[in-house]
Amino acid sequence: MKMEDDLDSVPCSSLAVESSIRVATAGAIWGCCLGPYQANQRGLKGMDKALFVANATGKFGLKCGFIAGVFSVTRCALRRHRGQQDWVNGFIAGGITGAAVAVASRNRSQVIGMATIVSVFCGAVDYARTA
Repeated sequence: MKMEDDLDSVPCSSLAVESSIRVATAGAIWGCCLGPYQANQRGLKGMDKALFVANATGKFGLKCGFIAGVFSVTRCALRRHRGQQDWVNGFIAGGITGAAVAVASRNRSQVIGMATIVSVFCGAVDYARTA
């Protein structure tokens, strides 16, 4: 049984949850590392520092998990819809994910720029993987 056959039997929602948990954990770890540094830069001490670090950990974890979830579910849905597993899925999913991340800025040029950068990066990674 090939790996592609295994992926077809797994629901896209399960893949999204799994990748969200993995990447959210990495984001939380990053927040635990970066939070104390930023708290020291701001001169925070005691309870204020602890709250700042906890907030940074949560923010990084949630943002990273959201990004991973959007990318995974979009890429999986495209793979199922198109019936192909190639670089185009990563390219489109990367663009949608980049736009979803940048839309909070409400700046059209940032949305377009982020969508383009993430799209090209994800397409290149998928292209390298299938080549």
